[in-house]
Amino acid sequence: MPDYRYLGRSGLKVPPLSLGTMMFGGPTDEATAHRIIHKAFDAGFNFLDTADVYTGGRSEEIIGTAVKANRNRFTIATKFTNPVGGADGVNQSGSSRKWIFEAVDNSLKRLSTDYIDLLYFHKAVVDEPLGEAVRAVADLIRAGKLRYFGLSNFRGWRIAEVAQLADGFNIDRPIASQPLYNLVSRTAEVEQLPAAQFYGLGVVPYSPLARGILTAKYDPNQPPAPDSRAGRNDRRIQETEWRPESLAIAQEIKRHLASRGIAPVDFAIGWVLNNRLVTSAIAGPRTEEQWDGYVKALDYAFTAEDEALVERLVAPGHASTPGYNDPAYPIEGRVPAVGEAPRPERLARTPVLLKAGAA
Repeated sequence: MPDYRYLGRSGLKVPPLSLGTMMFGGPTDEATAHRIIHKAFDAGFNFLDTADVYTGGRSEEIIGTAVKANRNRFTIATKFTNPVGGADGVNQSGSSRKWIFEAVDNSLKRLSTDYIDLLYFHKAVVDEPLGEAVRAVADLIRAGKLRYFGLSNFRGWRIAEVAQLADGFNIDRPIASQPLYNLVSRTAEVEQLPAAQFYGLGVVPYSPLARGILTAKYDPNQPPAPDSRAGRNDRRIQETEWRPESLAIAQEIKRHLASRGIAPVDFAIGWVLNNRLVTSAIAGPRTEEQWDGYVKALDYAFTAEDEALVERLVAPGHASTPGYNDPAYPIEGRVPAVGEAPRPERLARTPVLLKAGAA
């Protein structure tokens, strides 16, 4: 069985890997998703991560049918904030009390359950009041619809603000922070991880494999395989991890590991879990074989030599690409008083990596 650990200052125990289900109901069909969930559960990995927007709600529905016989033995985390499916109403997204209540009720229906173990804010809505949202979540906890709440993609100061609001409202603080964190995207080390530790939140990072880049399956000089995430022209990998520097680093790590017989997946997951501030890493498989590989990675004993290699390749607190920012989470600290300069699209360099017509 895995080595369970407490999630933040809560009494909730979780395994070192969380089963990410973003592919379920999309690239991963329902039958395969059920097999992965049951295989994970049988091995002790009962922490599932989903969101209301994953595959238009199908991910939640698939989880609901898969866990029905053992619902209370699973820890299910889901998220709200983004519009789901074809929802286009002015109040059908965000973090208003109205939408939070509606989103939670919809998730409960899709999950075929009467409570959610852990509800994350999927992201911060920068012009909406946090106090209203925190009070709404607390009311849902009191109503028995939620057990805990957490914060995904929140910067350090917002983690602090939510913790302070919770204290002021005399309610429990959030128990988890879910940042993007992998060895080619280390910006969470600057504020998000230290803030989580200080305020008692466990850290459950997503994309430890940099959306597949760190498997080293992508040759920088060749077009990606059609069945890969990059080959399917997935928008998020193109916006975030599809960067020349990250592809080159993945290949260098692969060469470093070749003589030792270590898989790049083992190394990448091992690096994330080698941080004492991390509680559980989210591994989101598309196939059963991928899930098996993620579990196998827990057997790898990360070394001081491994840590030194990453420190040489990517500076602490930085991404592999100097000046890189995720366009989904813009920098807020510059508000021009006069005019607004156009922001360069750093990721428009993608065609350099691919042969013509491959992207």
